[in-house]
Amino acid sequence: MATKKTTTFSSSHSRSSLAPWLGIAAIVILLDQITKITIEKLFVYGEERVVTSFFNLVLAYNRGAAFSFLSNESGWQRYFFTAIGIVAVGFIVYLLRKHAGQRLFCWALALIMGGAVGNVIDRMAYGHVIDFLDFHFGSLGHFPAFNIADMAISLGAILFIYDELRRVNKQ
Repeated sequence: MATKKTTTFSSSHSRSSLAPWLGIAAIVILLDQITKITIEKLFVYGEERVVTSFFNLVLAYNRGAAFSFLSNESGWQRYFFTAIGIVAVGFIVYLLRKHAGQRLFCWALALIMGGAVGNVIDRMAYGHVIDFLDFHFGSLGHFPAFNIADMAISLGAILFIYDELRRVNKQ
């Protein structure tokens, strides 16, 4: 009976330690979807509004991956990138459970998971990802448009690399 209580405690402790990371991912998803819905309501496809000399808001659709990779394919990429996103989320939840005490690592994973889910929602609902943040730098041209989910994934990747570099330097 004592073993059962320990197992139960361990199981509920695992769930409770997973909750903050799922909460962070949920906040990313919520912000991502609210901003995309807002842009869809205020803009027509391709419409661009200048905000500063280096930043515009624009309604763009990305049927591919990062930087519109494979966006001109026949449509198979929608299912492929959706499947990758779903598998990634499953793996991230596994890693969050396994390493729940490693705060920076889990922050990185939670941001990546939130961004992945935000873009998977778009792919499943619309067949493309909604992008709207457009930075440009003079003669260098426009950076590909992106969204809050992409920002979360990028920030998560940066935190992940920083965490690994910190870990390597400790050894």
